[in-house]
Amino acid sequence: MHPNEMLRAVSRTFALSIERLPTGLRDVVTTAYLLFRVSDCLEDNDLLVTPRKAELLRLWAGVLTDTMPVASLTGEIVHLDASDPEVYVAQHAGQLLERLHRLPLAIQEIITSHVNQTSLGMARWQEHGPEVHNEEDMDDYMHQVAGRVGYLLTDLFAWYSPVIMERKAKLLPLARHFGLALQTVNIIRGLRKDYDRGWVYVPRTFYEPLGLTRDSLFAPENTAQIIRVIDLLANKAEAHLQYGLNYITSFPKRLHGIRLACMWPLLFAVRTLAVSRNNINVVLTEAKITRAEVKKIMRETTLFGWSNDWLINYYRRLHIIRPA
Repeated sequence: MHPNEMLRAVSRTFALSIERLPTGLRDVVTTAYLLFRVSDCLEDNDLLVTPRKAELLRLWAGVLTDTMPVASLTGEIVHLDASDPEVYVAQHAGQLLERLHRLPLAIQEIITSHVNQTSLGMARWQEHGPEVHNEEDMDDYMHQVAGRVGYLLTDLFAWYSPVIMERKAKLLPLARHFGLALQTVNIIRGLRKDYDRGWVYVPRTFYEPLGLTRDSLFAPENTAQIIRVIDLLANKAEAHLQYGLNYITSFPKRLHGIRLACMWPLLFAVRTLAVSRNNINVVLTEAKITRAEVKKIMRETTLFGWSNDWLINYYRRLHIIRPA
């Protein structure tokens, strides 16, 4: 399978964004994204027990730093189900590394460094266990799996654009918040699924003062308290999302492809928050936006997203317009 096909298989949403990037940058970000998905597979796969996940993540970090051969990893996951696109990507890590090594050395170093650090951070969290004690813990976890991705993308955008390179010092803190925003929304969307596999990423300080436990947080008879917890998470996501908006509006208007690639996940997240607030289905099943909304956001931002004033107003409107 070609890397572009792998990209669409593991995430149609992010594929839409990445494919909107300028050609030279698109190929680089595709490779980086798929290498991150190898780490995701090792962290998330249900057939791997927790100690094994941490071990394999550290092994993957060793592969990335050339202290271990890639076959030492792929040989350990050959038994996993390759019909899962994320498993398929991980089992073809050697193909991705070959693609990485054809890129300029500076790009190789950027990607390798960030994927390595994320993998080690994930391993540490696997060893930490499935509970998040407070918001600081939550931010640490989210930084490992998403904040570092924000740093990576900023480094790659700066490599591509001299103007972004000049603004990099300002962009990096915003990029971290952008990553935390998207991951907070991912946590909201995946509350039930994560709970069913034994993980609760909601800080205990969010639900224990309301008289809830990690289990009663998912009991439908506690609707009123659960809605308050969802609102706390949504408010946290919103605070981070505002920095993400500032991140995008810091890019030159002429870099419309890069702006759109960042704009779409940001605005999809905004809409997801709108449908998640006061919605008990967030913990019972799932809350998500429709394909029609996704297409509408993509269409309108493609036409008008070059304007910062328009984008800021559109961002605000997406919070209050409910889906039909």
